[in-house]
Amino acid sequence: MPRPVESPKPPSAERIAEMADRGENVSRFFTRKGKMMPAVQRVNVDFAQPMLEELDNAAMELNISRQAVIKSLLRIALDQQQLARKAR
Repeated sequence: MPRPVESPKPPSAERIAEMADRGENVSRFFTRKGKMMPAVQRVNVDFAQPMLEELDNAAMELNISRQAVIKSLLRIALDQQQLARKAR
């Protein structure tokens, strides 16, 4: 009995980039079904040690990174500010 043919895995983004660099047509890998993500910009923020300890404790309790805690709490604060602004 013949084995079923498995579809090959799509190449990695790095492999597609290499193909494009060589001038190969890579349009078949782009379906327009994805979502463009906004650009990310790194920032530096200084925190007092007690606040870092609070953030680290929250991260441990939630089993997420310190960065994820900061981003989540900041998102909540910005949403609340926006709602308060709309209520005025």
